[in-house]
Amino acid sequence: MNGLRGKVAIVTGGGRGLGYAIVERLVTEGVSVAILALHAESVRDAINNLGADRKDVIGLVADVTLEEEVRDAVARTVAAFGHLDIMVNNAGTIVISPLVDMTTEAWDHVVDVNLRGVFLGCREAARQMIAQGRGGRIINGASGAGRRGGSLISAYSATKFGVIGLTQSLAVELAPHGITVNAYCPGHVTSTPMWDFIDREMASITGEEIGSARRAAESEAPLGRAGKPEEVAAAVAFLASDEAPFITGESLLIDGGLVRF
Repeated sequence: MNGLRGKVAIVTGGGRGLGYAIVERLVTEGVSVAILALHAESVRDAINNLGADRKDVIGLVADVTLEEEVRDAVARTVAAFGHLDIMVNNAGTIVISPLVDMTTEAWDHVVDVNLRGVFLGCREAARQMIAQGRGGRIINGASGAGRRGGSLISAYSATKFGVIGLTQSLAVELAPHGITVNAYCPGHVTSTPMWDFIDREMASITGEEIGSARRAAESEAPLGRAGKPEEVAAAVAFLASDEAPFITGESLLIDGGLVRF
């Protein structure tokens, strides 16, 4: 895609799943990438899969809910590569629970990672991009569940609606600085570690066999199949590229036609 080669990105939650697919696509496009993950082994495995001797990838172990760690991650990325052009706030978590059984601790954890973490990533990236004076791209991980709620995912859905609201607000606020802010909304990409967790938790609550939730999801979209991580990564790369300079404040659905508004 046009205009990606030579750019620098941070991808939170970049060690596995959708985050790793995004890292892999950006690296292929010539972007230097800082892979940020909560666990050192995730960072190590991602770098090894890409090629341990690469000069265009660094690993950062950080908690997106802690502002000093997010701030330090931006500083370390700039120290390594000289600037920051693209921030992908992909890190996320989920709890599967009926409302009446959900603890405040579980609710707070999902809000902290999915909403506070995105806020901190946006803020620190925006500070750096404004100081550079060359614009930038902030791309936030939302979900089809941020456009349409569903049973047993109230905390997750609430935070993803929040990410879309944050994205729309920041698109207006940061436009004078040449920074676009968009969100991507995957739906039923069932080959990820998060979906392994969802499938097990759904089975535990509903009493159905493991695999039932995944099979139901894979047949729900009009296109009749699950999404693929690389399809989400392609959409993120497009939003990061020079092919999308007039797109901001959008939440792009990548879900096979599941949610249609």
